[in-house]
Amino acid sequence: MNQTSKQQYNKMVKAASPGSAVWLNCVKAFVVGGAICAIGQVIHNMLMGAGLAREDAGTVTAIVLVVAAILLTALGLYSKLGKFAGAGSVVPITGFANAIASPAIEHKKEGLVIGIGTKMFLIAGPVIVYGTLTSVLVGIVYYFLK
Repeated sequence: MNQTSKQQYNKMVKAASPGSAVWLNCVKAFVVGGAICAIGQVIHNMLMGAGLAREDAGTVTAIVLVVAAILLTALGLYSKLGKFAGAGSVVPITGFANAIASPAIEHKKEGLVIGIGTKMFLIAGPVIVYGTLTSVLVGIVYYFLK
């Protein structure tokens, strides 16, 4: 392909490609991701104000956010949030809960083992495997450097 053909092809691709509001998408992701984190912080502060220790409040906060994300996924609302916010809804712990719950809910008609049991780890499985493997390797390195 000569240089003129490449330039013509690039012009065709640019003309046919839909425009993307990159800055608007970044703002949406920032605001929604920040709002999810702010909600988590409010829950955490309320739990600490009720007398829970910092670590216990953090654990309960994570559980509340995960359960809320699963409920929103089951009601079909988290996918709408994801379409609006993009990466802002994926990054916090709620996005991970959605990634596990969504395939499980979608494939529940295939049964408990084949449907829910296998499909729920379709996306999250590699994250869990690599996270576990990395923590084991870091633990081994830490053990020998100690």
